[in-house]
Amino acid sequence: MGVMPGILEIRAGSSGASTMAGHHRHVRLRARRLLRLLADKKNILITTHEYPDPDALASVLGMHTLLTQKLPDAVVQMSVKGQIGGGLNQEFINEAKLKLLPWNEKTLKDFDAIVLLDVQPAMDYCPLPTDILPLVVVDHHSNRGRRLKLPFSDVRSEVGACASIIFSYFAELQLPVKPSVGAVLLFGIESDLSGSAGTPGELDNMALSSLHLSADMPKLYRMRYVDLPQSYYIAYARALQNAVYYDSAIASYMDQVDSMEKPAVMADFLLRFDNVQWALVSGVLGNRMLLSLRTSSNKFSAAEMMRRLVRHLGTGGGHRTKAGGVIHLENGSPAEIERIRKILRRRYLRALRIKQSRGQRLVPAE
Repeated sequence: MGVMPGILEIRAGSSGASTMAGHHRHVRLRARRLLRLLADKKNILITTHEYPDPDALASVLGMHTLLTQKLPDAVVQMSVKGQIGGGLNQEFINEAKLKLLPWNEKTLKDFDAIVLLDVQPAMDYCPLPTDILPLVVVDHHSNRGRRLKLPFSDVRSEVGACASIIFSYFAELQLPVKPSVGAVLLFGIESDLSGSAGTPGELDNMALSSLHLSADMPKLYRMRYVDLPQSYYIAYARALQNAVYYDSAIASYMDQVDSMEKPAVMADFLLRFDNVQWALVSGVLGNRMLLSLRTSSNKFSAAEMMRRLVRHLGTGGGHRTKAGGVIHLENGSPAEIERIRKILRRRYLRALRIKQSRGQRLVPAE
């Protein structure tokens, strides 16, 4: 049986053996249980949250690769809901070569198993209607103590990227990761850990170190260093012009955006300002206001802060240092957007006990 380079070169008495043995105890051989559950399924769909990011899409590709290898009698297909690609994600989409079915809710009941990755039922951006439950959920977002009553649920909020969990299944089964798939998984993990608020866990570090040994590096570099359209620079320039900092917190907005990644990338960038420990950025996509929050503070978690911000307005959650939220707009008018932004700013500063009057522009007006 082939093994993955690096992390799976396990020999008796080696430190790698003890590390992976401990890791296997931690995950309780979940990959084997997953395969037993799906063993008799003939038509399997793998999907993820709407408007998927690289971590979500890498997880879909990784799971598809694993299931097609281990379940040769099953038809395993991939489909996602919502726009993908554009900007930083475009070269990733080109390189991943995902063969996606068009999204069709009418055919969801034709599958005898649905595998849902990087999101959970009832969360915002879950693509599934409320009357259809997945057989399998794999995710790294906190569900705030709610236990999912599903045949298979692998939710690890201590892990920084869903693709790291998919990697652990290959590790458990001692399946080699193809260089092309390794590059996609590696980029997906890197993208979810990017920014100064990125906090890799033990499994993320394992995945990163191992995949660096096996990944197709030219493919990885093409995904990392992509040409950007002018619209990106315009959006970022406006966000910088709109940025105001209040002692240890900074906030900005990006007006209309054409991808979910833009507020997140700007929040990562703003947190690098040496005067602040909190960064909040909003943008409007269609009839939704997107929120991205980053922190380097230990006072309380970004997920907790986000839930305070969107209370009675929308939904949100995340991790200790990174969180996101969504507010559905009634009409998307400038007046409605400005009203919500004022509420968010007031809650943000009140939670941090900062006076709004202390605001200063990050980029002074000329």
